[in-house]
Amino acid sequence: MIKNISIDLLVPFENHPFKKRNGIEHQELTESIKENGLLEPIIVRSFPAGKYEIISGHRRVEACKELGITSVPAIIEELTKDEAIVQMVDSNIHREHILPSEKAFAYKMKSEALKHQGKTYGQVVHKSRDNISDTESGRNVQRYIRLTNLIPELLKLVDEERIAFTPAVELSYLSEYEQQILLEQIEFTDATPSLSQAQRLRKFSEQGRYSTDVVFAVLCEEKPNQKEQVRFMEDDIRKYFPKNYTKSDMQKIIISLLEKWQRQRERNRRDER
Repeated sequence: MIKNISIDLLVPFENHPFKKRNGIEHQELTESIKENGLLEPIIVRSFPAGKYEIISGHRRVEACKELGITSVPAIIEELTKDEAIVQMVDSNIHREHILPSEKAFAYKMKSEALKHQGKTYGQVVHKSRDNISDTESGRNVQRYIRLTNLIPELLKLVDEERIAFTPAVELSYLSEYEQQILLEQIEFTDATPSLSQAQRLRKFSEQGRYSTDVVFAVLCEEKPNQKEQVRFMEDDIRKYFPKNYTKSDMQKIIISLLEKWQRQRERNRRDER
C-alpha cells in the first residue's frame, strides 16, 4: 500500500549507519526531485505515537525537507525490528558511493539481526555470513565488521583513504588504548602504517611489546614506495605562524619561502659570473 505521509511523522532508522551526503551526489538528487518530484516511494514501518520509521529513503527525505516538500509517498510494511534492519541494510548497501565505515556497521547490524532471528547457530554461522552480502564473501564481510572495533578517529582515516582497508583490519585487533597511542603518533609523524607495519604492530601488541616508542619507530621507517622525508617538529616552527594557520597553510608558506630563496641563489650565481 502506497500512502502519502507527512514528513513531520517520519523518523530516521535507529543507529542508521549511512551518512548524509552534502556534495554533488546530494545536489543532483535534490535537483532531480525539484524537477520531477519523488518518483520512487520511500519504505517505512509503523512506529509508536503514530509516526513511521524510515527503512529506505533517508537521503530522499532530507532532499524533500530542503525543498520544502511537506509529504512524500511511502510504502508501509509491517516488519519486526530485525526484519527491518535486514531490509534497511539491503536497500542501502548497493549505493554507488559507500564509505568503509558505513559498510562495516551495516554488515554488523545485519549479522546481529540474523542471529536474533535464529539463523546462525553452531556450524551454520559461516554459511550465514556468506548470506549477509550478495557481492562480498563471508570472509570479507567479517573483515569489514572488524573495522567497527577501530576508534572513531582511526576509522575516519580509513574513510578518507589515508589508511588502506587491509592494514585497518590488522589495526582493529589493537586495544582502544593502543589505538589511541597509534593515532597520536600518526599525527606526530604525519605517516600512516602500511600493511606490513600494521601486521608488526599487531604482533608487538600480542607479545606485550607495544609502546609509544615502538609505534614511533615503526611509523618513521621509510616505506619502499616512499622517498626520504625531512620532518620538522611542529612546536619548533609553530611560533613563526599565526595561531589559526593549519599544517597545510604552514607547508605552503615554507615552500613559497624556499622558492624565493632558490631564485635569490640563482641571481647571486649569475651576478658572480
